[in-house]
Amino acid sequence: MNDHYFSARPDSDLVVSPVTAEVWGRRMDLVSASGVFAHGRVDAGTAVLFRFARPSGDAGTLLDLGCGYGVVACSLAAEVTAATVWAVDVNERALRLTTENARRIGAGERIRTASPDDVPAGVAFDEIWSNPPIRIGKDALHELLLRWLPRLAPGGRALLVVGKNLGADSLQRWLIGEGWACDRLGSAKGFRVLEVRRPE
Repeated sequence: MNDHYFSARPDSDLVVSPVTAEVWGRRMDLVSASGVFAHGRVDAGTAVLFRFARPSGDAGTLLDLGCGYGVVACSLAAEVTAATVWAVDVNERALRLTTENARRIGAGERIRTASPDDVPAGVAFDEIWSNPPIRIGKDALHELLLRWLPRLAPGGRALLVVGKNLGADSLQRWLIGEGWACDRLGSAKGFRVLEVRRPE
């Protein structure tokens, strides 16, 4: 069976690779692994997300949805040192890597890794950050977003990066049609960065 980064238990042999990430003027030395999205690198989409978006300094609870090896979660925790960051993924290997990387940057107590079903129902998020798994298919992606976007706290926002050729513009239209305010913050290297808010 072929591995996908959205497999719960990757079958591939574990091959660990270092990743040096420079985000918002800060360098982090992390580890990634085979069977996890963006093995050995900061992927182009996430780099574009970091370029056009930055967390609010007063955000108390943040979510990295589809955390992979944890580069977004770690960047958020390093930037907003008082925040709690939830790192959610279906991939068990990704969650283990994120836990290790959280310890590496000294944020092990503030980054909470969890599978989607293990996030307590009462937790609301000031910000949701995601390079969403577009390749799971449109229906599954819509279901994913409709599960998590309603968990934004009042005044909260979601930051999404989506490839233009993978349907970023149609996704923006769909979100607006579902009643969400959705603006494009920037576009580069074939990716759009979308900001999603509840309508006022």
